[in-house]
Order: sequence, then C-alpha cells, then structure tokens
Amino acid sequence: MMRSSLTPLGLPVSRDRIIASFPKWYTPDACLQLKEHFDGQVSTACQRRDTGTVGLQLSKVVVVGDLYVGKTSLIHRFCKNAFDRDYKATIGVDFEIERFEIAGVPYSLQIWDTAGQEKFKCIASAYYRGAQVIVSAFDLTDIQTLEHTRQWLEDALRENEAGSCLLFLVGTKKDLLSGAACEQAEAEAVHLASEMQAEYWSVSAKTGENVKAFFSRVAALAFERSVLQDLDKRNDTRLQVGDGHLIRMEGSSPETQDSQQLPSVGCC
Repeated sequence: MMRSSLTPLGLPVSRDRIIASFPKWYTPDACLQLKEHFDGQVSTACQRRDTGTVGLQLSKVVVVGDLYVGKTSLIHRFCKNAFDRDYKATIGVDFEIERFEIAGVPYSLQIWDTAGQEKFKCIASAYYRGAQVIVSAFDLTDIQTLEHTRQWLEDALRENEAGSCLLFLVGTKKDLLSGAACEQAEAEAVHLASEMQAEYWSVSAKTGENVKAFFSRVAALAFERSVLQDLDKRNDTRLQVGDGHLIRMEGSSPETQDSQQLPSVGCC
C-alpha cells in the first residue's frame, strides 16, 4: 500500500488555505455537485494518509475569458489579497502557485492567467493542455463577454481529453451590480453554465466577495478528483496483478488452458 507521508514544503500553509470540510457551492441552482461532504473513499484515504502521490502534484487551473473581464484581478485578489485598478493586459500567460492543506493532505494549485486578446490566443492555447480545471470568466456588467465564454471554453477543452476537466463559469465585478440587474445577469449565467455543464460563481476582486470561497471550492473538487483517480489507478494495477492466478499460453483457448492446467487422470 502506498501511503502519503508528505509534509508541505517550505513555509507552513496559511490558515485560510486549510480546508477541513467540503466547501459549499455558490447557489444550488448553479451547482453540479450538491453533496456536503468529501467522497467516502477520499475521506478514508485521507484519514489513513493513503493518498498516493497526490500531495506531490500540481493541479493545473487555467483561467480564460475576454480582455478586461478581470482574470488577473481575480487571481491577484486570491493569491496576494491585493486589488489594483490599473492592471495591464496579460501578455501571453502568467501563473501563480497556491498551496493548500485539504483534509490533512498537502495539495497545490497552479493557476494560469491567460491573455484575453485574440492575437495571443495561439500562445495561450498551448498552456491549456493538461488542465484539471478550466475557469471561463466574464464581466457581469457586459453581457457580450458572457456570450463569448462558450467559445473560450471550447478552445480550452479542445486541448484536453473529453471529461478530464472540472468546469467553472465565473461572473466578475459583482460589486458593480445589485438588485434586479444582478439577478438578471446571474440568471442568464446560470442558464448558460447548465448548458456548459459548469458550476457558476459570482465574485468581486475589488471587495474580495466570494473569491476565497470560490478557489477553496475549486481546490476541494480538484483534490477529490485527484485522489479518486489515484485510487482507481492503484486498484486497476492490483486487479491486473491479481488476474495472474492462471498462466495462459499465448494463442490457446480457455478450454485448452483448462485442460493444460489440470493433470489428466489415466486408467490402469
């Protein structure tokens, strides 16, 4: 049995990166997983420190979306707890690494900030590959950016295997909308998220509203999937080894194998 005895490298994980219980969704209408606890297999594996190599991995999160929807602001608010009104447009790609402790196990997200300009799409698309999470962001105050999220998501998914990524649709600049206008924008976004099979969140990088909760949710879901995938791989390996109780000769049929395995009983 492969046990994880990993401890976080470098400085201890900050308190707000420690996730002991399963983070809740933003709204049940926009959530694909309404459960309130980690999968039973994951909880057991964490208790036994039997999470394989998960603690050594960097799970890749790519954030895509139009220019000036606030992708960089969102990432900087979470990673550096800072907000700057005058961020320059991202050229190509940039990334941050955030370390967590989830159910007692170290875990890291590599969060990629990709350019929203058309001329950088060919550069950014190379960094979509190998993503565990795709976040498609739009500006709640600009409905056109919401319409573009579908294409951004399709571009990112094209570089990854089908079904391999967790998908999120995130509305930014929540502080600029309130009341009926916010409700209308969110209703349209929730509808689109459902079509995309993505989980929806509204956030504000300026005030910090929902930013930590969102990334905690991303980290928990990505961690859970990573542990389950690791357990499945190890179970598959055990089954393949366990199936070797019969040594079969190449090209022989099961009936022939049985007759070869059992000694013949002769008459005197």
